Amino acid sequence: MSETTHTKADGYSPLTLAFLGDGVYDLLVRETLVNTANRPAGELNRRKVAMVNCKAQAEFAELIMPSLSEKELAAYKRGRNAAPKCTPKNGSVADYHRATGLECLFGYLYVNGERDRINELFGLILHNADKK
Repeated sequence: MSETTHTKADGYSPLTLAFLGDGVYDLLVRETLVNTANRPAGELNRRKVAMVNCKAQAEFAELIMPSLSEKELAAYKRGRNAAPKCTPKNGSVADYHRATGLECLFGYLYVNGERDRINELFGLILHNADKK
């Protein structure tokens, strides 16, 4: 029987991690867009919204799933299975839950100081987003 190692992020609720992860993910998208090209703010925002919405995030979550460790997958599932108090404005409930899982994962990694892993997973997302 192996002992489970707990991390700092395990002490936070999944929706708290998703709240933080939403900001982390949003900042990564914004930084990438700004570094890609100097464009008008309106165009940058349109491009950002294409990547920061529940449908896109749900697709990206499915994309990175095979690359996740057991602990990362558990963090994702904690977020996906959480019961948020709000309902999605655009997108299905299933997409909203998967997007919340992705945000929870990014929050989990951030709290645990795993910046390199965040960048690695975000790189997979960007690679896929470039194909769209």
